Amino acid sequence: MAKRDFYEILGVSKDSDAATIKKAYRKTAMKYHPDRNPDDKEAEEKFKEAAEAYDVLSNEDKRARYDRFGHAGVGSAAGGGFSGGFTVEDIFSQFGDLFGGAGGGSPFDSIFGRSRGRQRPRGERGSNLRIKVKLTLEDIYEGVTKKIKVKKHNTCDTCKGSGAKDANSVQTCSTCGGGGYVRQVVNSPFGQMQSTVTCPQCSGSGQMVTANCKTCKGDGRTYGEETISIQIPAGVEEGLQDYPIRGKGNAGKKGGPAGDLYIHIEEVPHDDLKRNGPDLLHKLHVNFADAALGTTVTVPTITGKVKFEVPASTQSGKIVRLKGKGLPDVHGYGKGDQIVQINVWTPKKLTSEEKNLLEKLRESPNFSPKPEKEDKGFFSKMKDKFS
Repeated sequence: MAKRDFYEILGVSKDSDAATIKKAYRKTAMKYHPDRNPDDKEAEEKFKEAAEAYDVLSNEDKRARYDRFGHAGVGSAAGGGFSGGFTVEDIFSQFGDLFGGAGGGSPFDSIFGRSRGRQRPRGERGSNLRIKVKLTLEDIYEGVTKKIKVKKHNTCDTCKGSGAKDANSVQTCSTCGGGGYVRQVVNSPFGQMQSTVTCPQCSGSGQMVTANCKTCKGDGRTYGEETISIQIPAGVEEGLQDYPIRGKGNAGKKGGPAGDLYIHIEEVPHDDLKRNGPDLLHKLHVNFADAALGTTVTVPTITGKVKFEVPASTQSGKIVRLKGKGLPDVHGYGKGDQIVQINVWTPKKLTSEEKNLLEKLRESPNFSPKPEKEDKGFFSKMKDKFS
């Protein structure tokens, strides 16, 4: 089924400002929230659909790409990096601040009360991390698995993240009875409703530690290095987005959920090729005789060298497209092309004999420039192609 337009999903126009989009998302999310529509799969899908639309339209860069390229311009960016796909819990965690939620629980807790079947995460969520990963064009063409070393907070091996000295050093919080939250009644636009807030006594953990772990001093985590294997798909591009690896950021305090690790792609310059989206650009220099008489040369591509025919009477600046010799599209829409720009090389030094030969040719009628009509649009074509 084709995806719906993000503006249509939120019921806003394309020139809406950030405040209008935020307000529209809040209204739509409240309408389809699972707590108001229990066991309603259609409502849940619309709840996820609204979150995906807001994730893109609330981000200036993603919105600009969506406006220009549609869904193909954002792809996995709207759905959580390499794997894609919003879950309900992702929405609660990412957009909870829009609804007054706290601690990673349901953002609707303060309006509708505790969500059925969901338990508030224990402890404090770990912070996100961001690292750079350098990729060659060959890596980007094939897709690659990278093993990277990340220095971060990890769950304490001694106490397994509890922060307690031992099992006897943990007791159930007497204030919340181990639930991690307490209930209260609040007034809302829907009338008087029950709300849940984080337990002030145990900060949402549901437990009280009577003696701290000697290794982590009660924090529940230690600082160290972890080797993480990440699979990067073919076609990724530098600067478009950072790709999240869920749960690979800093470990949370006292058993809290881990943050995410964001991968920033950095492309290593290639000796012969330059990237332009899925296309690859190569400048081919030929001498005057080869351009005039025609020749066969070898040009580099991302998969190896190929023979290339330079036809007779080739003009400097001529552009030739090698179909399918570019990079794969990260969203699976085929491959780009390799674009070869032929430049006629003017020698910088000439011998006396070479000068005499050129002097004889200088006045030849065939050496007088006679540009054809299609050549007059060369500069505008170049500007459109390489801007």
